[in-house]
Amino acid sequence: MTDPSGAPISLHRPDQDEELARAELYGLLAQLWLASPAQALLERLQSASENNGEASAGFLTGAWRDLVRALRESTVVGAAQEHDALFGGIGKPEVFLYGSYYLSGFLNEKPLAALRTDLLALGLARDPQRLETEDHIAYGFEVMRYLIAGDDGAVCNLEQQRKFFRTHLQPWVETLCATVQAHPRAIVWQALAALTAQFMKVETQAFDMLEL
Repeated sequence: MTDPSGAPISLHRPDQDEELARAELYGLLAQLWLASPAQALLERLQSASENNGEASAGFLTGAWRDLVRALRESTVVGAAQEHDALFGGIGKPEVFLYGSYYLSGFLNEKPLAALRTDLLALGLARDPQRLETEDHIAYGFEVMRYLIAGDDGAVCNLEQQRKFFRTHLQPWVETLCATVQAHPRAIVWQALAALTAQFMKVETQAFDMLEL
């Protein structure tokens, strides 16, 4: 993720432990939805405590435990094959990871244009070295991570988080997760989808409370 000039976006560590944990979880989810884990990341996750990982607290405990167990039973090659079978391959993938598809039924449609407008208002632009469009789930999670942990207080605040989440993630991410969970070839990403869906529920509840 970059600003419109192409410069990398800088992040800081939020003062509150809960906010830091949110930012870290968004970052981890973005990594795992974007690509299968490399050896170093896979080993780190395989050695993570089932009760003390990035998502160990509260409602996420069970889903985090299931993801760690699924990763322990996988390998770099196996995870890469699963990711490619679900989201890659030649032609139409088994599962799309783009918001426009779930919101409009097609890729590169009006939801993507609206997202780009909102990203520009936040001072963000797609990294030109990335092939994925901005409505890829990993990009949306990276934006949330930035809005939680970024240095620019004018945009990195709860109100911007709420607006972005409500508009560009909440309407479709749980549908994607349900699709992945129902796929017969999903193992690691079935567990990842379950964790993601549960996290979306937690975030939705938290933003609901802001509006009371």
